[in-house]
Amino acid sequence: MRAVTAEEMADMDRTAIEVLGIPGVVLMENAGRGATEVLWRYFPDLGRKRVAVLAGGGNNGGDGFVIARHLWQQRVDVTVYLLKKGKSYRGDAKVNLEIVEKLGLRVEEYTDNKSLAGLKRKLAKADILVDAVFGTGLNAPVRGFYRSIIELVNQLGRPVLAVDLPSGLSASSGAPLGACIQATVTATFGLPKVGQLVTPGCTYVGHLEVVDIGLPRSVTEAATPPRLWLEARDVATLLPSRSIVSHKGSFGHVLVVGGSVGKTGAGAMAGLGAARAGAGLVTLAVPTSLHGLMEIKLTEVMTEPLAETADQTVATAALPRLHALLKGKQALALGPGLSVDEETMDVVVELVENCPCPIVLDADGVTALAGRLDALKRARAPVILTPHPGEMGRLVKRSAEEVQNERLSLVQSFSKQYGVTLVLKGARTLIGSSEGRLAINSSGNPGLASGGTGDVLTGLIAGFLAQGLSPFDAACAGVYCHGMAADRLARRWGDRGILATDLLPEIPVVLKSLVEQPNIAGS
Repeated sequence: MRAVTAEEMADMDRTAIEVLGIPGVVLMENAGRGATEVLWRYFPDLGRKRVAVLAGGGNNGGDGFVIARHLWQQRVDVTVYLLKKGKSYRGDAKVNLEIVEKLGLRVEEYTDNKSLAGLKRKLAKADILVDAVFGTGLNAPVRGFYRSIIELVNQLGRPVLAVDLPSGLSASSGAPLGACIQATVTATFGLPKVGQLVTPGCTYVGHLEVVDIGLPRSVTEAATPPRLWLEARDVATLLPSRSIVSHKGSFGHVLVVGGSVGKTGAGAMAGLGAARAGAGLVTLAVPTSLHGLMEIKLTEVMTEPLAETADQTVATAALPRLHALLKGKQALALGPGLSVDEETMDVVVELVENCPCPIVLDADGVTALAGRLDALKRARAPVILTPHPGEMGRLVKRSAEEVQNERLSLVQSFSKQYGVTLVLKGARTLIGSSEGRLAINSSGNPGLASGGTGDVLTGLIAGFLAQGLSPFDAACAGVYCHGMAADRLARRWGDRGILATDLLPEIPVVLKSLVEQPNIAGS
């Protein structure tokens, strides 16, 4: 599903109204009715609850009036609290306020700090709050009276339905603008907004529901924003078909280069991840002294010994053998457990610059490029980097906290600047392409905060690359399937104690569920 910024959504609304002639009041009616349906789904005992609608002065307030009218029609105890003088409303919001008043709904005004105490007493009696204060048009920090309103709502601790997005949240960046309402559920209109999907915005949204407000397909697809909210149907369309006459050579051969003393498991899990993704053949290349261990540990994954340093890491003397091994390979996974030995880091840089097939660069492989990022610009083949925030920070010389605060902009700028596909791991993993495409992953849970899960992800992406997916599509497929495997485990076990190796047998089940997605061809 596409994800849009506030500006793009506004353009779509404008096109529908001004070009196609769909009245704004119709879109507002559809939005309010859809949000009311969401409210009923999450609170099925709504008929026994008292609902308070907090209405700001713009169209978001107008949506709130429509919600209040539908609730009144359904015999719900509802009160509208205007946060702006009633006579100051304009346009479609004014139309719907007048209807509400003519129907005799309870409408009260609380428009300044002096009235806050009275409003607090009233809201304390409500069971559910509807946040229709600010919409996607907010682009400056919330101050004064409205900040007090947001803080009051959060202090009350009542369930909150946010209309379009929680008031105080930037629809485009996901940053709270001074203060932000903590919603239980958000009914967003038309398409999801980028700021609702990325961190920290997603932590304020609660459950996200997308409401169809009647925007024509020609409007929502015409702008083709290069952002994707990555869901099952999106990934299902990426998976290559499998002919009945296929053989192991049909699905590519992955070379994994990784492992060092104490970190042999990283290379092994990357290799198994590639196999579980469906690669026909996988070879793991490790330092010679560790090769015997891998021979015993791995059954399906082939192994190859490499020349090593005195510290039992991959040596530059291994480069001729590595280049020979890369002939006929469709993907290279480079870095899991590799170590940060200086000589080994030189091996990484040389492979990045001269590898003939696409590369997935992870862990120590990413760290090897710190201070040597120009190697990416000299790469012969496409490169996918999969850093966590700490590794990303080392690349761009910032702290992990700074990386987390700038995730969106960093992914987009870095991938374009260096011509790579960048997978910035973490909650709501981001995938950026050199062409400016961006995907925001919808799967995954805290169970993935466990050593080795990133190595499995590296293997998955490499496995999809080997089967012919483009770097961006392979990254999307790998990230989504990785998260969905963890989601399946969490449903059975909870999100504590999941091991990286637990993910591996779940991958084929995830892939089966994706292949069986209905109407893939028509999506």
